[in-house]
Amino acid sequence: MDNLRDGQGSEHAFVLVHGAWHGAWCWRRVQARLRAQGRRAFAPTLTGLADRSHLMSAAITLDTHALDIVNLIRWEGLTNVCLVGHSYGGWPISAALERLEGVVTSLVYLDAFVPENGQRGMDVNTPRSRADVEAALAAGAVSRPAPPAASFGVNAADRAWVDAQMTPQPVGVALTPIVLTGARDRIAKKTYMRAARYENARFDDFHTQAQRDPTWRTRVFDCGHDVMLDMPDALADALVEAA
Repeated sequence: MDNLRDGQGSEHAFVLVHGAWHGAWCWRRVQARLRAQGRRAFAPTLTGLADRSHLMSAAITLDTHALDIVNLIRWEGLTNVCLVGHSYGGWPISAALERLEGVVTSLVYLDAFVPENGQRGMDVNTPRSRADVEAALAAGAVSRPAPPAASFGVNAADRAWVDAQMTPQPVGVALTPIVLTGARDRIAKKTYMRAARYENARFDDFHTQAQRDPTWRTRVFDCGHDVMLDMPDALADALVEAA
């Protein structure tokens, strides 16, 4: 079988991981563009979100979402993977990398968190997100509701659709300290991509750190946080370049 079908060989496989409140649905446009070029592109929905929202529970942790990624790659038999994490997706891709050495060959953080060993989502979330998690815990809830799409700077034409698609985010994923042993540092091709029209001091810091590190490349998109919706053509091209 050829490389595009059997998961082996030199062709890159793109694994696109969504952020909080989202699901595989947000990657459809980018997937379509990558596949139109004959490339393999996979977008798992993380447990408890979107089409897997019926699995929401207090048992969902960061490790659950890391395993969603690891198991997709394992059962699809993928090699030479370009692993992409958007926003919160930077957490589970970082954790998943610890189990995917030799399989992931390029890495993209798309307007995403780049956590360090021992950190929790609660430690680095925006004040608004931290307050939402604390409120959910105080109420005994296992999830927190999505903010409006407008807060992400989603283009006006897509806002109502995105609002209808988003589902609550499990709070347990923000409570688990991440365990990292340097697998991310050992990836040769690392890119940080920043959405210029989304204000987030943490993402600015990650972008600046990447610019100063010769082992990273950087890219800026002139759009809101959901780059895959606002600029799918440019993003698909940038992912191919990053891989």
